[in-house]
Amino acid sequence: MNTSTRSTGRTLWVAVRAMAVFTLLLGVGYTLVITGVGQLILPAQANGSIARDADGEPVGSALIGQSFADADGAPLPEYFQPRPSAAGDGYDGGASSGSNLGPENEDLVAAIAERTALVAEFNGVAEADVPADAVTASGSGLDPHISADYAGIQVERVAFERGLDPDEVRDLVAAHTSGRTLGFLGEPSVNVLELNLALDELEG
Repeated sequence: MNTSTRSTGRTLWVAVRAMAVFTLLLGVGYTLVITGVGQLILPAQANGSIARDADGEPVGSALIGQSFADADGAPLPEYFQPRPSAAGDGYDGGASSGSNLGPENEDLVAAIAERTALVAEFNGVAEADVPADAVTASGSGLDPHISADYAGIQVERVAFERGLDPDEVRDLVAAHTSGRTLGFLGEPSVNVLELNLALDELEG
């Protein structure tokens, strides 16, 4: 065996050992450490921010929106409704996406006009009072939040359907309204799933 062959063999052996060491160190060890830290410090977030009902049963994730509709797809009037979703058949975590339609697309313009009329009628408000997020999907199609304005126009309907004082429902919305990120980024928002769970617990 000449010197060149021996040198190549040593180089390959060093490369194999280095790959094995770094695979164990970074691919296994690092993953285990970060997973462990997550479970110790932020277990709820590390496990998907699972929301549970009053019986402790998981009903969804606070990070992913879901519909509150009957078997035929009609919105349930006793619940706050989320914004529309273009992800698969709606809120499909395996098909996250927006509609990818431009603001001047005829189909999108027609869909927004139709949604605006339906939302206004459903909530007993004027079409001019329907906020944009009530009729447009988010970029992911999985946004679990709605604007404080959209939650606001739903208060009277939800209160009526549940036989509650509107002020009581309004206070519940306020309690579940998150402020702007860092105090200045974005707008106040309401997590629909958490709010609806609080409503069910209020009546339970």
